Amino acid sequence: MSIADIKKNTQAKMDQSIAAFKNNLSKIRTGRASPALLDTIHVEYYGNMVPLSQVANVALIDARTISVQPWERSMAAKVEKAIRESDLGLNPASMGDLIRVPMPPMSEERRKEMTKIVRSEGENAKIAVRNLRRDANEAVKKLVKDKEASEDDQKRSEADIQKLTDKHIAEIDALVSSKEQEVMAV
Repeated sequence: MSIADIKKNTQAKMDQSIAAFKNNLSKIRTGRASPALLDTIHVEYYGNMVPLSQVANVALIDARTISVQPWERSMAAKVEKAIRESDLGLNPASMGDLIRVPMPPMSEERRKEMTKIVRSEGENAKIAVRNLRRDANEAVKKLVKDKEASEDDQKRSEADIQKLTDKHIAEIDALVSSKEQEVMAV
């Protein structure tokens, strides 16, 4: 494996870390409704636990209401129960075969709690990026030790890997700050 391969792999893995972080952020509840909020909910369907999106159509009615329409009428009660029992603090209301999930307004205390969760997720993403930097630097050091690369190449590649790390950490910081603003907006 060459230094270029190590850099390319590190770049790809750091991009994956950012994508996973964005996915985690989408599941953090703000004052607004988002269908992604219900992605973590699983429903019993013929003896198996399946994601809600596989047994129902999830859409937005307005900025504060999610609609869930089960594909089978018999699933409505199970879907409603799964949403109610989730740790999201939602209270679904059944209207025939359509389930409306209104987003309750968040208290100031709950908003502050959510910003702490956002910061924690951001810190976890930064740790993942830093671990990737360490792994890449160790791989380069191994190449130098095995005499497949020079020490000058090592210094250059470590500087490049650090720039890559700084870029990804700055992106994580930007995502955290925008999500905090979104959570604190009333």
